[in-house]
Amino acid sequence: MNWLLPEHLADALPSEAAQIERLRRTLLDLFRVHAYELVLPPLLEHLDSLLTGSGQDLKLRTFKLVDQLSGRTLGVRADMTPQVARIDAHLLNRQGVTRLCYCDSVLHTLPASLSASREPIQLGAEVFGHAGLAADREVIRLLADALQVAGVPAARIDLGHVGVFGALADAAGLDSELEGALLQLLQAKDMPSLRERCSAIDEPWRSALLALPDLYGDVETLAVAASALPALPAITAALNALRELHAALPDLSLSFDLGDLRGYRYHNGVVFAAYHAAFPSAIALGGRYDGVGKSFGRARPATGFSMDLRELARLTNSRGEQVGAVLAPYAAGSSALAAAIAVLRAQGDVVVELLPEEKSSDGPSCDRQLVESDGQWVIKAINRDG
Repeated sequence: MNWLLPEHLADALPSEAAQIERLRRTLLDLFRVHAYELVLPPLLEHLDSLLTGSGQDLKLRTFKLVDQLSGRTLGVRADMTPQVARIDAHLLNRQGVTRLCYCDSVLHTLPASLSASREPIQLGAEVFGHAGLAADREVIRLLADALQVAGVPAARIDLGHVGVFGALADAAGLDSELEGALLQLLQAKDMPSLRERCSAIDEPWRSALLALPDLYGDVETLAVAASALPALPAITAALNALRELHAALPDLSLSFDLGDLRGYRYHNGVVFAAYHAAFPSAIALGGRYDGVGKSFGRARPATGFSMDLRELARLTNSRGEQVGAVLAPYAAGSSALAAAIAVLRAQGDVVVELLPEEKSSDGPSCDRQLVESDGQWVIKAINRDG
């Protein structure tokens, strides 16, 4: 039974692996023409680096081990975002805007859901060095374009702003324990428990916190929120930011959810989540996390998104170009046949050159074959019925 893998880990077999690789190339090419530069952080880092800043929420999801060389504790990355922030803040050390992208495996101690892999292939894009809404607009647009190009267009993109809850928590004087409890209940939309935990909070903060789970829907939600929530400067600024993004992205199917507080501990502005009709949860997540590089010596505004290519590959109906392979006989001793095979491969065709005593291909499906006709090697269709 030593061929069995641990739970929530799986091999990618040829068709799935080909689909994942097609998506990887397509999306990284899209990012490249939008000026996002590819970086490749290491799989392992010192644990305190991985769990700095935005990585603090990853403690329970990170595998840990001891470095045989230094004796220090290392972590297997559970999220590449802290690594990319380190590269921007400490290694590139640019003064202006930096656009970076990445794609590689991460590892989780526990799956995010019953059907999730513990080894997602995380692909993402980040903008560092710009604190304005224009950068948020850019990454939301890029996310929508990426899903469209991948063949999995977003049914909707939910926008939120963690500043709303943060302003209410500060105004109500919540301690860290109660704040954390309310965060969990808001995420679960557990209204009975939320009412119970809010019972000792003074008005108008109590009513405002209880209103958050119902503040979701189209752009009219923002007007309802303006009426239902106290006119704190931070809340007014957050609602104005969401209105501005809605106006700047008129062709996207945007909705709003002021009770969505995922990543509250490290996000500090606009957050967003993309959804697809065939998937029960978000297929991509993102948001603003200014100051992420502070622990690496240089605080920088930042915003970005990420998604799991494994999930994306399962959702897309496209399997890329499904042109069959070309079946060729063993070419040893025939320079003309070898040359014909080389020409086909140079132009991108898959050619299965049979080995001696091999009669057919058990690998790539072949719909054509190289045959000799009047001294020339030509391609003919394979007759499956004959």
